[in-house]
Amino acid sequence: MRQQSHRQMRRAACAVALAGVVALAACSKKEAAAPAPRPVVAVALHADGHAMQAASLPGEVQSRYATPLSFRIGGKIIERRVRLGDVVKSGQIVAQLDPADAQKNAASAQAQLEAAQHGLVFAKQQLERDQAQAKENLIAPAQLEQTTNAYASALAQRDQAAQQAALAKNQLQYTTLVAAHAGVITAEQADTGQNVSAGQAVYNLAWSGDIDVLCDVPESALAGFAVGQSASVTLAALPGRKFTARVRELSPAADAQSRTWRARLTLNDPGPDVRLGMTTDVTPVTPLAPSQANGSFTLPVTALFHAGRQPAVWVVRAADNALELRPVTVTRYNERTIVISDGLKDGERVVLQGVHTVSAGEKVNVIAPLHPEDFVS
Repeated sequence: MRQQSHRQMRRAACAVALAGVVALAACSKKEAAAPAPRPVVAVALHADGHAMQAASLPGEVQSRYATPLSFRIGGKIIERRVRLGDVVKSGQIVAQLDPADAQKNAASAQAQLEAAQHGLVFAKQQLERDQAQAKENLIAPAQLEQTTNAYASALAQRDQAAQQAALAKNQLQYTTLVAAHAGVITAEQADTGQNVSAGQAVYNLAWSGDIDVLCDVPESALAGFAVGQSASVTLAALPGRKFTARVRELSPAADAQSRTWRARLTLNDPGPDVRLGMTTDVTPVTPLAPSQANGSFTLPVTALFHAGRQPAVWVVRAADNALELRPVTVTRYNERTIVISDGLKDGERVVLQGVHTVSAGEKVNVIAPLHPEDFVS
């Protein structure tokens, strides 16, 4: 009986030990199980193959030349012949001052000229008589000198009166305001019955001809606005149409308050539909270098990481879906995107979000972005 009891106890102990070994084996297998791959948002890249574009900037359509129209003398406006928005021709009369005072001044100057001419005729006749008498020694030499001096004085007075008459005539003409160039009236700055001073603007005239687009360029987009550089222009008033322009002028210094550079672009073939004052979107087009033309990639700024001090992105290896930190060369930083010219290959998958939460060698499960157009432009 004792031997049988010892056998049963030994069998129970072995069963307990075997159950423990099985349990430990099960636990070790569970602990050694590999973690599930982390889901990441990534997309396969394809080379742009075209000229890269910067973010668009707001602008305004303006005439290349615009000048104020003003009278060259002061007076009272008695007539305005054009209004805001009117198209005028070169030499067309646009306004008139009260000419009464200028007419009187011109008449007075003309009368002084006639008097000076009569005085000159008399002085010349007197000089001719005295010269004839002096040859016969009938007058003293001093009298001939006085007559000669009187003639010279009369000649100078005639010349002075002639200049005064011409000036008064010009001032009478200045009472009429004439458009020096063909164009359109863009502003009215004086009204009929108003007294204006010389040089005070009455109208603002935008010349016909070249049409410019004026925009203020921030420092981040300054590289695309070199003089002679091409740009694409769209107008809110003309949807679906795109115009080309060329940078004609760029301010050499930034504005002290806005810290932007003023750029003027000349539109190519604007057409009659493009009107002054229309709002525009200006997008400079910067050609890529030949070495970059077929290997540039556009990514959102959220994909950018770093390897030390060099820009880098996370690449998902095709062989094992593991992450690799790849240094890259960034050729342009736009408002929401970057352009990479070196370091990536066509078709490689790049992580677009959560770049600060992953690590090198980590296996991931690639998930396509919900709206791809929001990530890659």
